[in-house]
Amino acid sequence: MAASGAGKTFEELEVAFRHGNFAPLYFLFGEETFLIDTLQQLVITHALEPAWRDFNLNIVYGDEVEASAVLALCRSLPVMAPRRVVIVRNFDSLRDNRQFAAYAEHPNPQAVVLLVSPGRPNLNTQPYRALQTHAVWAELRPLKPAQMPAWITRYAQQEGYQLTPEALQQLVAYVGTDLQAAVQELQKLFTFAGRRTMLTADDVVSVSGQTRAFNVFELQRAVGEKRYAEAVTIMEHLLRHASNPRSEALRIVSVLTTYFMKLWRLTLCQAQRLPEKAIAARIGVPPYFLQEYVQAARRYELPAIRFVLAALLAADAELKGESERDPHLVAHLLLRQITAAGQGVQRQNHLVRTFL
Repeated sequence: MAASGAGKTFEELEVAFRHGNFAPLYFLFGEETFLIDTLQQLVITHALEPAWRDFNLNIVYGDEVEASAVLALCRSLPVMAPRRVVIVRNFDSLRDNRQFAAYAEHPNPQAVVLLVSPGRPNLNTQPYRALQTHAVWAELRPLKPAQMPAWITRYAQQEGYQLTPEALQQLVAYVGTDLQAAVQELQKLFTFAGRRTMLTADDVVSVSGQTRAFNVFELQRAVGEKRYAEAVTIMEHLLRHASNPRSEALRIVSVLTTYFMKLWRLTLCQAQRLPEKAIAARIGVPPYFLQEYVQAARRYELPAIRFVLAALLAADAELKGESERDPHLVAHLLLRQITAAGQGVQRQNHLVRTFL
């Protein structure tokens, strides 16, 4: 097998797999397990017909088998099928996996072998150096916030749907960079929409179980515009009607963290005098919504944004920890800290001490 050179992207592998174009050996690693799992399923679906899988599909775990046994599977010929598929999960935990350095040079041409490692192994050691030279490899990293709109748009289009700009903005704010959550919300949207192929902001709100007047996106907008009394009303409504107030509080913290991270990146981009189109791409919002963020960044100076992000981090840690404080109280104290930041960084310390 010829040297593969640079690693492949998820999109390149996805297109190849969907078209039935397979190499004999793949090495997939990285922290974005959702993308890795998706590629594994695509191989199973497109490399083997269902009738062939009983005798030609092997999925093993590196911490449960011996390297010699796995290599025997990889070298086996298919049974009444054009190829066999072997998937080795937790490949980095496979004892004596150095033996795959030799296999990488002469892989079985009648097999499709996927070696999968969560995280990033030491690529300077064997067998990883040989795999990077002879196998098709890819490092699947978590997406950055600016990459999420394009990813969600592409996923929806593959399923035959489109999102309005407002719906896309709200969904990105809702799921952050969690691809699993994005797919779950999109699947709910597809079911909710039925035969409609255009998904709207109202759809996103309805599927999230909230209302047009009281939802986390209106809360974000109220905070961005410093309408704090309205923000308190919306937040209290969300927490009071939530089946799990702690989970709802965490969702509010997540959405607001994503929002203020975008304001922080926008402020840095403006300092670099980047054009508006580049800024929109960098912070991950459609260009037609950029002015909404520009106006919010004018209301919150950079020191205030940093102060808010620190408060959000502390609230997130408290809600996920063993704190006995009621999530309503944690959320309200957080909103008061945001209010303090919005009223001027010189008053923040005094106000926060007063609230706490």
